[in-house]
Amino acid sequence: MPFDERTRKLAEIAVRYSINVKPQEKIIISGGSEAIPFLVELYKQIILVGGIPIVRVNLPNVSDFFYKHANDNQLEHFPDYWFDTVKQAQGYIGINSDLNTRELTNTDPKKVALRQKILHKISDYIVNTPDKIRRVTIAYPCLALAQDAEMSLDEYEEYVYRACLIDWKKFGKELDKINKVFEKGNEVKLIGEGVELTFSIKGRNCIPDKGEENMPGGEVFMAPVKESLQGWIKFDYPRIVSGKQISGVYLKFDKGKIVEYRAEKGKEFLGELLKTDENASYIGEFGVGCNPMINRYTNDLLFDEKIFGTIHLALGMAYTQNGGGNDSSIHVDIVKDMKQGKIIVDGKIIQERGKWKI
Repeated sequence: MPFDERTRKLAEIAVRYSINVKPQEKIIISGGSEAIPFLVELYKQIILVGGIPIVRVNLPNVSDFFYKHANDNQLEHFPDYWFDTVKQAQGYIGINSDLNTRELTNTDPKKVALRQKILHKISDYIVNTPDKIRRVTIAYPCLALAQDAEMSLDEYEEYVYRACLIDWKKFGKELDKINKVFEKGNEVKLIGEGVELTFSIKGRNCIPDKGEENMPGGEVFMAPVKESLQGWIKFDYPRIVSGKQISGVYLKFDKGKIVEYRAEKGKEFLGELLKTDENASYIGEFGVGCNPMINRYTNDLLFDEKIFGTIHLALGMAYTQNGGGNDSSIHVDIVKDMKQGKIIVDGKIIQERGKWKI
């Protein structure tokens, strides 16, 4: 199979831009066997800048077996050895790829939720302590994700690389301009087809995603004041979580808490997610998709939350970089199209029908 030069360019961006590896820094690179060509290029780039790569290759087709056959001790086991390794590293590059995105479709959701709680300490450290470890979740085109996106592998590769291999410093300036509007704002109102929702962002940190923690980047995101959400929203796009799909999701809020929920598919699983812990039924993130190179739904959140003209809300955890305020072991984003709606900040329309008015 011929080598794709775009893979090397993407590895260069991850190592030299996204987490900006310094000499002698320990950098974890983690991905599945389907991503080995990319792991190899990441390894080479880390060596070239003087870093120390720590490679973790995830075994294929074992997750379903684990949840079906693991006993309670195995389910509740905390991998201290892995957490110790993570705490010794200065960077983490997690590759977004898969051999089978539906592997966990028939697993017990309670077991999955339990395991997520056990491992939350590690994921929380990677995500919420940027002063200790820099991280990026990065796309790599593979057959399973191409199938989910209803594309050929060639089409999907083109889609992925087009969204990732852009001038991030130039695009970052555009994101900064959008972000400043939210940063200065106090109240956000979403109105239009399928939504009537108001919440406060007063005093919250708004962050532009410039491809440093997600690749592709291309959103601005913030943590709403926990108890401020009032109203309802009907999401347009489905979401796959642990191999299970939820779609046609409707949420109603009162004083920030989800007091009513419906789903055309996966309602029982959605209910399990909302019962994960006491803060799972509150919202931890509001984000706005801004990447003009991402223009279609693919069933992959890394891309879908950046679709130009969309917004998303995340059930559960609020990132500490946004100011925190909602600790939870889940963080589940769901995406809504706003091409028939308006985003209003402090009474001023800043986006209408997916077009900025800034």
